[in-house]
Amino acid sequence: MDLLIREATVDDAELIAELTRGSWANKVAPSSSGHREEPKRVAEDLQRGGGFVLLRDDVPAGSVRWLPLDTELDVWEILRMGILPDYRGERLSQHLMEALIHRALAADIGELRLAVRSDQEQLLDVYAAFGFEIAPELEYTRANPMEPSPIVMRRWLRN
Repeated sequence: MDLLIREATVDDAELIAELTRGSWANKVAPSSSGHREEPKRVAEDLQRGGGFVLLRDDVPAGSVRWLPLDTELDVWEILRMGILPDYRGERLSQHLMEALIHRALAADIGELRLAVRSDQEQLLDVYAAFGFEIAPELEYTRANPMEPSPIVMRRWLRN
């Protein structure tokens, strides 16, 4: 198995939108905005933050994005990490998360945050394995007001 994680460019917006929708299908509740991911939004996110595309044997298999918080530029929110169904069970999301953590460290980012949907609490242990902790004092900045509030987790990168 040959894996490559490459930094995304704005030219990848359509691909990442497709990867997100494909990763969300039959995995995340239909009400999630990930099912309606659009290239325009992806391009805006990539211009403000960044992203990675994961290729397995030269075939796009997953992606992840990050954005700096508007109020705290040394804090990144992790968005839309997903692996296509044909590639699940190979721990590929672990590679995306490790790449993102290394990228954040290289950029001298102080903290990473992510949100876990309340109907996907099984992911809490996955992210805890990467040093993320539940942060009940934080609110997710992109929460859907029509849904239960997600669980926000954080990982400090600096002491």
